[in-house]
Amino acid sequence: MSNQDNASWPTWLPIRSALADLKPYGAPQITDVTALNTNENPYQLPDVVVSQMLEALPKVLQNLNRYPDRDANALRSSLASYINETTSYKFSVANIWAANGSNEILQTLMLACGGRGALGFVPSYSVHPLIAKATGTSWISNDRDKNFDLDVDKAIQVIADKKPGITFITTPNNPTGTATSYEDLEKLAIAASQIEGLLIVDEAYSEFSEEKSAVNLISKYPNVVVVRTMSKAFAFAGARVGYAVCDEAVVNAMLVTRLPYHLSSTTQALALVALNNSKLLLAEVDALIAERNRVANELTKLGFEVSPSSANFLIFSGFAGDSKSVWKALVSDGVLVRDVGLDGYLRVTIGLPDENQQFLAAIASHRP
Repeated sequence: MSNQDNASWPTWLPIRSALADLKPYGAPQITDVTALNTNENPYQLPDVVVSQMLEALPKVLQNLNRYPDRDANALRSSLASYINETTSYKFSVANIWAANGSNEILQTLMLACGGRGALGFVPSYSVHPLIAKATGTSWISNDRDKNFDLDVDKAIQVIADKKPGITFITTPNNPTGTATSYEDLEKLAIAASQIEGLLIVDEAYSEFSEEKSAVNLISKYPNVVVVRTMSKAFAFAGARVGYAVCDEAVVNAMLVTRLPYHLSSTTQALALVALNNSKLLLAEVDALIAERNRVANELTKLGFEVSPSSANFLIFSGFAGDSKSVWKALVSDGVLVRDVGLDGYLRVTIGLPDENQQFLAAIASHRP
């Protein structure tokens, strides 16, 4: 969503006034280009996983006349097992909620707990304030520092002053790739608990980071909610599966605002197969990290300034010309990257090696 002329809405349409200046959110969808703009995993699902999914489908298809498991218990149990592999605390179904992508999780949380407003530190995931506006949650923005890092002491003071019901921390941060340390997340969890607020840690890119996950905080700080997705590391973007790891009380709150039967039988079945093959699917993460480091080094050699990234993308600056004109030139050269709205910066998703090479060849003509 972004600004649009209010007059473009017909007078007979009773759109809420708070939404009148918005239009649908989304990255440009352009055909016949190498798409490196939406942080997708470039690897297709392995044939063995596809075969298992096809084997799972007949039973689902034969029962499409019936509603899915409303609470997705089997899927939530499998997600708990996946999370438990990386934490000493053992989560159960009661600590997991799953939905159509992490954005639905965020919307459900704001509908349930957004009465005192939400706080975020920008630049960050641009959908957070948009969902806030759509759900009637007041939004407070506070700036990151010039390197896109979070000034934790300043953040703690803002939390104490504004007393939001929800504080968002995205780590690794999108669109910058920067990560917030586990120690700093704990300080923020304490600050949020002191005002009886939630700390929502958006970990969509967690598998690409070396930082300890905030899921390890939940047993000590029940106000911490970790939101994740299967879209990135699991190469599962088309299936739309996001999930939250949290205290049981938070799950119960989301049950109040979730839509009934929101996660289809097909989605649940395919996600179970993916989770059963998690080690195979996540084996591609190391290859993407290696490519991320290689592309960062090559961009630096070309004279660009590249922000350190713990995700599957890079944000960079220093090109000749403004970001919009360089973006258009790259599209003309057959490469689609993301103009994230930060003056002088572009973001590139790490793709397959030949896709990354195509990008490097195209951007070279815009070196400083």
